[in-house]
Parts: sequence; structure tokens; C-alpha cells
Amino acid sequence: MLNISRPRRNRKTPAIRNLIRETSLTSHDLIAPLFVIEGKNLREPIHSMPGISRLSIDLLIQECRELQALGVPCVSLFPAIEEKLKDARATEAYNPQGLYQRAIREVKSALPELLIMTDVALDPYSSEGHDGLVDPKSGEILNDATLEVLAKMSLVQAKSGSDILGPSDMMDGRIGFIRDALDEENLVNTSIMSYAAKYASAFYGPFRDALGSAPKKGDKKTYQMDYANVREALREAYLDESEGADILMVKPGLPYLDVIKTIRDNTTLPMAAYNVSGEYAMVKAAAEKGWIDGDKVMIEMLWSFKRAGSDMILTYFAKEAARLLNNH
Repeated sequence: MLNISRPRRNRKTPAIRNLIRETSLTSHDLIAPLFVIEGKNLREPIHSMPGISRLSIDLLIQECRELQALGVPCVSLFPAIEEKLKDARATEAYNPQGLYQRAIREVKSALPELLIMTDVALDPYSSEGHDGLVDPKSGEILNDATLEVLAKMSLVQAKSGSDILGPSDMMDGRIGFIRDALDEENLVNTSIMSYAAKYASAFYGPFRDALGSAPKKGDKKTYQMDYANVREALREAYLDESEGADILMVKPGLPYLDVIKTIRDNTTLPMAAYNVSGEYAMVKAAAEKGWIDGDKVMIEMLWSFKRAGSDMILTYFAKEAARLLNNH
């Protein structure tokens, strides 16, 4: 008799497949990015992101309540700021009475158990559309001057009720600078999820449509990472961990599973993946054409992030995925 190994024995029924499954995916692993706008009872569909809309605060709270009921533990908020409020210094970013801070307070008041993650970067508020301050003469993105603004943003967001700050700007030294600012104000329990490896990617297009935050001049390649590099991502992750980050993120997700795995293998910190707008839009567009089964591709994609080593996933699929996962 042949001494043949038969791996198929471990696949023969759903019960045994579930028993030996190596990774898990539940609604508790998901973070839902949401867009907020001024107004009341307003829902503005985002053309390049089918099924996703900008929401006024009242509808935002309603959406958050539905997500929480589905078991999604955290939302990540992004503000669509009116053009008239944008300036070169991004001063609206740290206005305590601005849209963003009001949204944070109202969501936290309505749903105190829901985790709120907030974005720390200048691009939604900047007339230049960059994540940092821009030298008006040279066009250089000013690293150290930007840190002061990021710290102001972080403090006002934390004081408004943000549980997790998400510095997405990729300025050098920002995690330590923000952590020091928080600690000086005794905001020691505010977490930082560092966008440790954020690449200069073409997958962000629909997101920039949603916020109107594309750069007015140039690109973001002097501060976001070159997508040819992996070792550099590990260096960024080590720096952010040493500066006080509580969670490390890789963005985008799907084209960077190798980066997620590399960082996962070299840190004990929790890991996040951002399943970004372009990844979402591709699946939606192909599903609308009838070329793929959108639900099955969505779940398979999300599972790939967990398999690569992510503990949590920021995804525009959060609501759809939670419904499917809860029914299995």
C-alpha cells in the first residue's frame, strides 16, 4: 500500500474545516470609516464608492448605532470640510467648535461604548491639499512645523472624545511629538494607531473624491512611502513603536500583504490593515458588471488581511461584511 499523505481528509466536511481553521474573521475585527458633513438629515452618495455616503451628524449617529448593533466595535471618522474653511495653515483642524470636533462629541455622547478613531493629518483642512504645511516659496512639505499643528489637532480631538488617534500624515517624529503632547495634558489613556507604513498609492482616488482633499500641486511622494520598499516599512514601524504607538497600521492593504506580514513577524504590537477606497471601488465595479460575486470576493479579501497578520481591518465593507459574518 502506498504511504500517501491525504490533506483532503481535513477538508471533507464543513465541521472539520471549521475545526482546523487557522485564522478567524468576525465583525469584532472591523473598523468602519465614515464621512461627516455639515447640515441636518443630509446623505450625499459618493459616486466613486457605491453604497458609501457623506453623512450629516444626525445620520452619522444613526449609522454608528447600526454598526454597533452588528458588532462593529469602532468607527473611524473623516470630515468633508467646506472649501471656505480651508487655509494654508489648516487652522480649522484644531477648532474646538468645528464640524469634526462636534461630530466626535455627539457620537460619543450618543454611543459611549463605541470606539471612535480620528484622523490626524492636515489634508482635509488645507487649501494646499497636503498632509503637512507647505513652504510657499519652495513648495517643500515642512516636517517639524507640521508637528506643532498635528499636536494641536490631537489634543482637541482627544478632549472631544476620540479614543484612538490615527496620525496618517507620515511626518517624521510625529508619534513621539503627539504622545508627549497628550501626556503633558494628562490624556494618557488616548491610544495612537500609527499609519506606520502608508504608501504613495494610486488606490486613494475615491477617498480624495469623498473629501476633496487631493493635492493642489505636486504629489505626496516626499512623505508617503515608495511602494517598491519593504525594509523601509519595517524601519518606520520600529520608529513609531519606540515613540509610543499602541497599534501599527499598513495602508493600503491588499497590494501590501507582504508588508503586513513582515511587520507582524517583527513586532508584538497589534496590527491593522486599511482596506482602502480604491480596493473597495474595484470590487464594487466588477460586481456591478457581473464579473465577480461581490460578497464572496469581499469576504475572501478581508480574510487575506487576517491571514497576513492583521488583528483589525479598516474597511468600507464593514457593514456589509458584519451582516454576512453574523449570519454564518
